[in-house]
Amino acid sequence: RLRKGARGGGGGGGDKQQSLAGKKTEAPLIVHESFDWEAYAANYRGHARTRRLLFVMERLPAAARAECLRDVLSEAKGAEDVATYKAAAKRLGSGAADEQWLAAAEARAAARTQKLEAELNGYRADMIKESIRMGHNDLGEHHYERGDLQAAFKCFVRTRDYCTSSKHLVGMCLSVVRVSLELGSFLHVANYVQKAEATPDKDAEPLVQAKLGAAMGLANLAQKKYRLAARTLCAVPAEIGTSYNDVIAPQDIATYGALCALATFDRSELKARVLNSVSFRALMELVPNVREVVHDFHSSRYALCLGALAELKNDLLMDLHLAEHVEELYEMIRHRALIQYATPFSSVDLERMATAFHTGVPELMKELAALIGAGKIKARIDSQGRVLHRNAADQRAVAFQKALAAGDSYHMQARAALLRASLLRHNVVVSGKADKRRLGS
Repeated sequence: RLRKGARGGGGGGGDKQQSLAGKKTEAPLIVHESFDWEAYAANYRGHARTRRLLFVMERLPAAARAECLRDVLSEAKGAEDVATYKAAAKRLGSGAADEQWLAAAEARAAARTQKLEAELNGYRADMIKESIRMGHNDLGEHHYERGDLQAAFKCFVRTRDYCTSSKHLVGMCLSVVRVSLELGSFLHVANYVQKAEATPDKDAEPLVQAKLGAAMGLANLAQKKYRLAARTLCAVPAEIGTSYNDVIAPQDIATYGALCALATFDRSELKARVLNSVSFRALMELVPNVREVVHDFHSSRYALCLGALAELKNDLLMDLHLAEHVEELYEMIRHRALIQYATPFSSVDLERMATAFHTGVPELMKELAALIGAGKIKARIDSQGRVLHRNAADQRAVAFQKALAAGDSYHMQARAALLRASLLRHNVVVSGKADKRRLGS
């Protein structure tokens, strides 16, 4: 079932998508009757698990929704994540919260906060940098565990001035990135990923680079930088495994990367970065449906590809990070398929093309007209003959441009050769060592 409506809480991003024509379209809020939320949640841990369940529960039937929320309550209670517990209890309805436990948990959190702050003040008085760093870090982890993300962010950032090694600096960056992703502060994600990448010896731990790439891919996706997201996610090594599943699962890296690649890569880049990448192919093995979609697209089996995407759509709309991008990515993938189908031919029979894309000729003509208007396809439509004619390139103008380019290149090479000859004639030579350099005679 599909219900049009506003998207509920628990997941990032807005509900509006930007179409090719520039119109805003409202993303559908689905109710997925057969979604196995327990198997889905098993891929994650910590905040990633509870955040995704809070997002998923609004798209479940009533009975499954209540069970899902009770699972979130239990998870939050075990982790003493007061913020998540309150959010789940509010959605479950009146009387769902254990007020006695809640009061006790808040009292324990306040007492621990006071203890950690007292310890930190002691470290400051002693002026021991390492102890101060650890004090800020412990306080940040405490705030993060109880769901106070803003306070956690501030504590993690404060550790920067007390980092005494590259390892400490990278650890600080990863903590800030993790919190920033949950806050939706994607500029901070990009800034701290860059800081970590600029740190000496960051490559000593391969998982660090993998985590930074996955985080940057998520940030690019959230900002609709789909090409950058594809390049970043497709470069994440398969060795990341489940080591980062408190943020993202390896299945997500494969799915997000593949969809963004289909939407933005041309055939050669798709082959080089996706199909020929041993590491990314290993990640795609975790999601066979997505792997087959990529192979069908690259093999020009567009009907199979688009049909498989249609079957996957409801599952993808259950994803916290991907849901708000599904409509736009699907539109981009379909447009790229139309462009690639038409590119090799000087003329295309629209009847056959409509059959290949499982659509009617009038609907296909509207799509092609939009692509032609946007400059994506250089062609014209013969609506009476139902044929798409590609605009022939002006061969005379092309030859003239090539001749001019060749002349410019020859001119630059001739000037470079004359300059080199002049330098040699005047004995202006730069050798490998400073004491052997001679400038003039």
